[in-house]
Amino acid sequence: MFSPYRETVYAMASREPTTRTKRRPDSPDRETNFIARLVRDRRRAAGLTQRALSELAGVGPRAVWDLERGKATLRMDVVNRVLAVFGKTLGAIDADRSEEPAP
Repeated sequence: MFSPYRETVYAMASREPTTRTKRRPDSPDRETNFIARLVRDRRRAAGLTQRALSELAGVGPRAVWDLERGKATLRMDVVNRVLAVFGKTLGAIDADRSEEPAP
């Protein structure tokens, strides 16, 4: 019996794995990844599930999931609600002038 689903699964399994390019160390994602690791590490140290953290922060579980995976387009108020559970907040800090590109 022909199954289009089975054929799709076989086709997907036979594909060559794709390689992802490495991000540059000075990429803006560095800060996003720092926050993602901070939240994940603090959550685990506190013995919380993602769902429990989302309930404490008053956000949806998807927000915690996205935050821990480094999604760069989260709303700041949502990120601050999650960080507030751990006594942290996003804030403006002075940039290191040596890292700015020359005009």
